[in-house]
Amino acid sequence: MHILETPIDYLKGVGPSRAELLKKELKIFTYGDLLEHYPFRYIDKSIIYNISDLTPNMPYVQLKGKIIKFEEKGHKKSKRLIAHFKDSTGVLELVWFKGIRWIKSGVKLHTDYIVFGKPSSYKGTFNIVHPELDIREESQDSLASLQAVYHSTELLNAKGLSSRAISKLTKALLPLLDSQLEETLSPSLIKRLNLPSREKSFFDVHHPKDAKSLVRAQKRLKFEEFFFLQLHLLKLRLTRTQKSKGYAFENLGDGFNDFYEKHLPFNLTNAQKRVLKEIRNDVRNPQQMNRLLQGDVGSGKTFVALLTMLMAVDNNYQACLMAPTEILAQQHFQSIAKYLEKMDIRVALLTGSTRAKERKILYQQLENGEIDLLIGTHALLEDKVKFTNLGLVVIDEQHRFGVAQRAKLWNKNDYPPHILVMTATPIPRTLSMTIYGDLDVSIIDELPPGRKEIETIWKTDSSRLQIINFMKEQIVLGRQIYIVFPLIEESEKLDYKDLMEGYNAIEREFPLPKFQVSVVHGRMKAEDKEYEMKRFIEGVTNIMVATTVIEVGVDVPNASVMIIESAERFGLSQLHQLRG
Repeated sequence: MHILETPIDYLKGVGPSRAELLKKELKIFTYGDLLEHYPFRYIDKSIIYNISDLTPNMPYVQLKGKIIKFEEKGHKKSKRLIAHFKDSTGVLELVWFKGIRWIKSGVKLHTDYIVFGKPSSYKGTFNIVHPELDIREESQDSLASLQAVYHSTELLNAKGLSSRAISKLTKALLPLLDSQLEETLSPSLIKRLNLPSREKSFFDVHHPKDAKSLVRAQKRLKFEEFFFLQLHLLKLRLTRTQKSKGYAFENLGDGFNDFYEKHLPFNLTNAQKRVLKEIRNDVRNPQQMNRLLQGDVGSGKTFVALLTMLMAVDNNYQACLMAPTEILAQQHFQSIAKYLEKMDIRVALLTGSTRAKERKILYQQLENGEIDLLIGTHALLEDKVKFTNLGLVVIDEQHRFGVAQRAKLWNKNDYPPHILVMTATPIPRTLSMTIYGDLDVSIIDELPPGRKEIETIWKTDSSRLQIINFMKEQIVLGRQIYIVFPLIEESEKLDYKDLMEGYNAIEREFPLPKFQVSVVHGRMKAEDKEYEMKRFIEGVTNIMVATTVIEVGVDVPNASVMIIESAERFGLSQLHQLRG
């Protein structure tokens, strides 16, 4: 057994009860787990402040001085110990609510101590609650170092396994690993990139001597993690291209050619043509395609997906398109069925709302090969959904589906179908290589002629009246508007507008009957959400007030404006989905 596989129970300072806590609270079972329980931040303990330098907003400070007297205040639960700590510039109070007897018996008056903690001010007097306290001589080493801060939990802190205690455990562990950590990178790579050894990196990340050694250690460990992630992804890709048999779409038949020449509503952009060529080169080979299609809102990803599905149909295979929401699946179905209405291609829709009787018929038709294109939601993953010959799976807004969910679709065949996943979220090339390293990436980087780019404007609250007037102008012109809020009910800690408060404010500015306002949020029943969304899609309501339940791709061509309240509360990916 390798030393890193040694159970954490055997480490000096752990013991049975601590071992159980570490396993339960932090998932630390072995020496290796503790070694990779990295600090999440560091505190600079190389600076000594004077008491006269303190301000209430300082995060942490280190002071040198003497405790000149103790006093106890309060009774029972409110009992606390106050130590008067003095340096050459002033006096502050050190306060303990727990461990009072131990502090009084272990701490000596009029002896030099180093005190560390977060200062606060009460009635003009500074205090530090539950400070770290070290005798001056024992603290010499800490003055020239950074102190690691580890994730802990309330239970661990209560049981004495604080961040500081975890730091002591890593200090006990590291000497045991001396010369036992194998180097994972080649000497030439280490030399070329000027990286420290693996052993030194682990030591310096847990107990850095200075900022420089910490940065070098972090660089080494991060590089190693990404290096082996890339190797793993390259191995996956190699396995897929060499061993993963798939279906070859050898022909471009009547379906593709007829639609391309007679029914395509507009000319494809050069970017769409380039991406189609990349896809065509993939699917003509008997290995599974695994391609990510990335393109901004309105760039024409759906048409590329439709033409790819027609390639499957031309070669006597079925295709399916899976969308993350029922509304989006219905919109895909309606638009694709409309484009293909003059062609002999059978399109069906399967969602959670499909009735049992219709569902039973659909299952039979699908298994008998009477359906060419199936569009749906998570319902496509059900075990009862069986294809005759599934050759292509298209997944819209792929980040909304887990790996296991996607794999369920490819397991419906003897050979895995070709996979095309789509996203409107811009992903930097380096990031896409990291996250989707086993996928080939295609990018549609131009909009169709006449399609306007989306203009994104940042406004402050002082512009609210101007924005309301602009909204009214848009509604007069026959346009519709989204207003998106990040929260459903008021947060006690964060002073952000919540959805219902915003909805009431909008109703005051846009009163009935002149204006119609809908509201949609995550706590509503599915049928109520569908009803409100349908009213907005059909143009019955002028304004949709919502949370991010509208995030994924609902196509309302008449909606020209989206207002996002407290935009800083949204992630970048969410903001891009909202733009869609």
